[in-house]
Amino acid sequence: MSRYASKTTVAPEKSRNEIEATLRRYGAEGFVYGSFDGKAMIAFRAKGRNIKFMLPIPSIEDSEFKPKRARSGMRERNWEQGLRQRWRALALCIKAKLEAVEAGIVTFDEEFMAHIVLPGGQTVGEKFIPQLANALEGKQLPPLLTM
Repeated sequence: MSRYASKTTVAPEKSRNEIEATLRRYGAEGFVYGSFDGKAMIAFRAKGRNIKFMLPIPSIEDSEFKPKRARSGMRERNWEQGLRQRWRALALCIKAKLEAVEAGIVTFDEEFMAHIVLPGGQTVGEKFIPQLANALEGKQLPPLLTM
């Protein structure tokens, strides 16, 4: 099975613009984009929450971009395709989450919990997923998960 949008021709900039338009359509109050240290960030405010998605930007040197046959410029073209694919996947992810909330399948907090920004800048996922892993391995439950 191939990755979603593995053959897309949609430029990353167009996917970012689509994400911003989708967020506006679903009532987001703001939108921020940035990139640094091999990651791109999409952040927005909606339903009284600050939300942040981090999109890892792979290195052109990653083995997934190595061409099967040595051809000039092929690694770069493979890398660019990888970027386009990842941006399309992020656009789909955000749109699907917003539609699930709109349809009443889940609440906004349920769907975006891992991406809600806490005081200090960390997301809920960044803070608690490592603790969840320990809890599931039979170690101590983190305070958030106790009943």
